[in-house]
Amino acid sequence: MKRIITTAMLFAAVCLAQTPKDKYMTPSRAGSPPKEASAKFGDKEVWIVYHAPSVKGRKVFGSDDALQKPGTVWRLGADQATFLHTDADLDINGLKVPKGEYTLYMDLDQGKWQLVVSKQTGQWGINRDGSTTLEQAQAVGKTAMTMSKPAAPVEVLSIKLDSTGANKGKLTVEWENVAASVNFTAK
Repeated sequence: MKRIITTAMLFAAVCLAQTPKDKYMTPSRAGSPPKEASAKFGDKEVWIVYHAPSVKGRKVFGSDDALQKPGTVWRLGADQATFLHTDADLDINGLKVPKGEYTLYMDLDQGKWQLVVSKQTGQWGINRDGSTTLEQAQAVGKTAMTMSKPAAPVEVLSIKLDSTGANKGKLTVEWENVAASVNFTAK
């Protein structure tokens, strides 16, 4: 009995020591490896864990025959929904996001993308029928992204968090022939 209790306590300690980042960097089932983007602002860190799909010759954005159709909500990656952790309160282009943990989605509003921040975490990115797992009631809100084109086509989805000075940063998403970015302030 003593051995079982000791083993259970050791197992619990290992599980509790695991960082949330590790929890969300799970192996991919379909070849979309887990990736991380992070930025530090003083003693506070903001990080995103996502699974990065490849274009693989597919049309990804911009038309009704694309993988991600205009006017739909995209999980901003592959596999499980994209995860945001922030040690700081954020102001993302006017959207107030308190420190904590969130899921990110992208509203592909006819080429005028909006970043959606949701309080719900741990869910898979899409339902079995292909629809989004975003529950509107869980949304903190959404904010407009600045749209552009990358210098060259981007084969593997890239999400970047860059510090742009002091407590300011920039979130950039690039995939296929699309780039979307938004500025934020960490408080």
